[in-house]
Amino acid sequence: MKTAVHFIKTHPHAWWSLFMPCYLAAFFTIEHLITDNYWATQLPIDDYIPFCKYFILLYNAWAPLLMAMGIYLILKDPEGFRRYIWCLIFTYGVSTLFCVLVPNGQDLRPAVVEGSDICAWVVRTTYTADTNTNVFPSVHVVGVMSALFAVYHTPGMHRWYWRAGTTALGLIIIASTLLVKQHAVIDILAGAAVGVAGYVLIYVIIGRKRDKRCKTGIDENKTT
Repeated sequence: MKTAVHFIKTHPHAWWSLFMPCYLAAFFTIEHLITDNYWATQLPIDDYIPFCKYFILLYNAWAPLLMAMGIYLILKDPEGFRRYIWCLIFTYGVSTLFCVLVPNGQDLRPAVVEGSDICAWVVRTTYTADTNTNVFPSVHVVGVMSALFAVYHTPGMHRWYWRAGTTALGLIIIASTLLVKQHAVIDILAGAAVGVAGYVLIYVIIGRKRDKRCKTGIDENKTT
């Protein structure tokens, strides 16, 4: 207990992480409220994308990616963690609000997922836990983009292999949302648009103001 209290005192920015359980509670609440009478987002192009159950493992790598990024930033980069969470707050907030105002879903899932292998079981389990509604914009996409923005703005992760590896994993996760029929193409495009908006707001507009304020404070300390 003392260790936890000490950690919070020395890492006060960690309080921002409370956003995630609040978001998950809100998301799964509307998951149970919006089950039918929704705008179906699939387009003809989605019929050409095959279903591949093996990509479900990469689809579910989304959560470990976001969690690992958050833990690293909490420990190594307080300001980077704030911006990472702020980006998630904005993008997830916009996505969730849109789903409440415009109930949506997709009808792309196979009627039966055959097989007794681990991937087939994970697909069926994922389908049960995460319904086919509230898909536009894709929170998988905005989550991946927020993680990528954090990587590219974190000094401790400036080496090429961190950026290349995270980018490759992120792109595969995004592709997997289509291949396991959790999202339609338009969901991905909308998620990308919200992600870009989050980047502009948090890292360009707010970030530059905070960087300027920090630099001004450092210069003032040098002159005193």
